[in-house]
Amino acid sequence: MPGLDLLLSNLLQPIVLAFVLGAVAGAVKSELELPEAVIKLLSIYLLFSLGLTGGRELAKAEIGTLLPLIGVTVLMILAIPTLSYWVVRRLGRFDISNAAAIAAHYGSVSTATFFASVSFAQAMGTPSEGTLAAMVALMEFGVIYSLVIARIAIGRAARAEGRRGIAASELLLSVVRGRGILLLIGGMGIGAVATERQWGQIQPFYEGLFRGMLMLFLLEMGITAARQARAFRQVGGFMLGFGVLMPLLNGTVGVALGTAAGLSVGGAFVFGAICASASFIDAPAACRASLPEANPGIYLTSALGITLPFNLLIGLPLYYQWAVWLAR
Repeated sequence: MPGLDLLLSNLLQPIVLAFVLGAVAGAVKSELELPEAVIKLLSIYLLFSLGLTGGRELAKAEIGTLLPLIGVTVLMILAIPTLSYWVVRRLGRFDISNAAAIAAHYGSVSTATFFASVSFAQAMGTPSEGTLAAMVALMEFGVIYSLVIARIAIGRAARAEGRRGIAASELLLSVVRGRGILLLIGGMGIGAVATERQWGQIQPFYEGLFRGMLMLFLLEMGITAARQARAFRQVGGFMLGFGVLMPLLNGTVGVALGTAAGLSVGGAFVFGAICASASFIDAPAACRASLPEANPGIYLTSALGITLPFNLLIGLPLYYQWAVWLAR
C-alpha cells in the first residue's frame, strides 16, 4: 500500500526516530536531558541556517514569482488564528486569554515541524524551495494578529471596568524581540548579500551539519513533549480533538494553496506542514509577556504534547501524499 509505505518511510527516518527516542526517554523519566544552553544554541543554529539558505534563494528569485506565495501566506496568517480563536472560544468555551494564546500558537510556526518537513521532502527526492524560510518568518506575525484579537476583546472589557488595556507597541515588541524573527530575517539578509565565494567558506557548517543538529534538537523535543503529555488532564478531550483536527484542516488547505501558488510537490508539502504546525518556542514567550493570565499547561500541552507528535508521526506523510495527488 503506497500510503503505508510512505508512513513507514517517515517513521524510519533518523530525525523522526530521534524524536521517538526522546519521547521514550521522557515517558520513562530517564536522566537523559540536554542542558538549557545547548538547546538554545541548537535553536539559534537551526533558525540562522534556514535564514541564510532562504536568503540565498530569495536573492535568486524574481519578486513577481513570489507574489502568489506571499498572498496565500498572508491569507493563512489571518485565517488560522481567526478560526482557532473562534473554535476554542465558541465551541470550547475558553476565556479570551486562553483562546487567544491557543490561536497565537497555531497561527505561528513550529520550527521543529518545518525542519522535519524540509528534510522529509529532500529524502523523498522532491526538495522544497528555499524561499519558504521567508514565509516562516512572515507567518510569525500570526502571533501578533492573535494578540491583537485578544487586545480588542480584553480592551473592551478593561475600558468597561475603567482599566488600561494592552498597548499595541507591547504586542509588537514581544514578538519582534523573539529570536525566531531576528534570526530568520537577519539570516536572510546576510544570505542574500553573500557572494558565492563567501558562502562557500561557511556552507559546510550551515548545510553539512544541519541534519545532525536537527536530530539533537528533536531528541530534546521528544523528551519535552512526553513531559507535557503528562499534563493532558489540563486540556481534556476537546483539546485532544483540536490538536489533531486543526492541523489536518490547516495542512490540507495549506498544501492546496501552495500548489495553486505554483510551488513544487516538495514546496507545497512543506507549506502545508508550516500551516499545520503549532509554535512552542516563540509564541509561548510572546504569550507570557502579553497574556500572563493564560494557562501554559493548556497551550503548551496542545502544541507540544499533541500537535507536534501527530504531525511528525502521521501528519507529514498525509500532507505529502496530498501534495503528490494534487500535482498529478
